[in-house]
Amino acid sequence: MARSRRKTPIVGITTAPSEKEDKQAANRRLRRSTRRKLSSGADAACLPEKRDAGNVWAMAKDGKQYLQKPTQKDLRK
Repeated sequence: MARSRRKTPIVGITTAPSEKEDKQAANRRLRRSTRRKLSSGADAACLPEKRDAGNVWAMAKDGKQYLQKPTQKDLRK
C-alpha cells in the first residue's frame, strides 16, 4: 500500500483511527436488547432500532470535513 492515495480530500475530524469499537459495542447492545425483548414475548413492532442502541455523538469521530487544498500527506491512506 505504499502508493495508495485518497481520491477525494474528505477526512474525519478526529485523532481516532476508526469507530470500529464504538460500532461493535452499539451492535452488541442492540442484539442483546433484541434477544431480551424476543424472549419476553414482545411484538416485532416494539423491538429496539439501531439508533436506540448507540449514540453517534458519543463515538470517537466527530464527522468529516472537505479539505480545500490538501497536501500530499493529507491524501495518504
